[in-house]
Amino acid sequence: MSEDGYNKLMADLKHMETVERPKIVSAIAEARDKGDLSENAEYDAAKEAQGMLEMKINQLKKVISEAKIIDESKLKTDSVQILNKVELKNLKNGAKMIYTIVSESEANLKEGKISVNTPIAQGLLGKKVGDVAEIKVPQGIINLEVVNISF
Repeated sequence: MSEDGYNKLMADLKHMETVERPKIVSAIAEARDKGDLSENAEYDAAKEAQGMLEMKINQLKKVISEAKIIDESKLKTDSVQILNKVELKNLKNGAKMIYTIVSESEANLKEGKISVNTPIAQGLLGKKVGDVAEIKVPQGIINLEVVNISF
């Protein structure tokens, strides 16, 4: 993963642990003060929110512990690899698109970042400018020409 992606995950984790967790603990304490816990919907909702948050924190810690930061200075643009920005042309309809291939935790289609585990990224890895990748997607097979590779 990129160093920026790693730093974003660390910031998210810190926010969950220092801001969201105390809010939920406070909500649980407030609901508990209202009396009978067996019929207290606020208490049940706060406990459920606490469980969900703790699950998210644990998942994030696992991703962070398994993360490997890629040295971007060693990346090349002679063939498609992770963290490259790839300009593509769909040979069927002529549509052009640009994707950056990133780790699964950094993927965000709105920002043009696709996971290295997607069929498109898998089909592009190792391709050079001018190569055509034949990629199997749920709608069938698409042929994408690699127009440019950059950072």
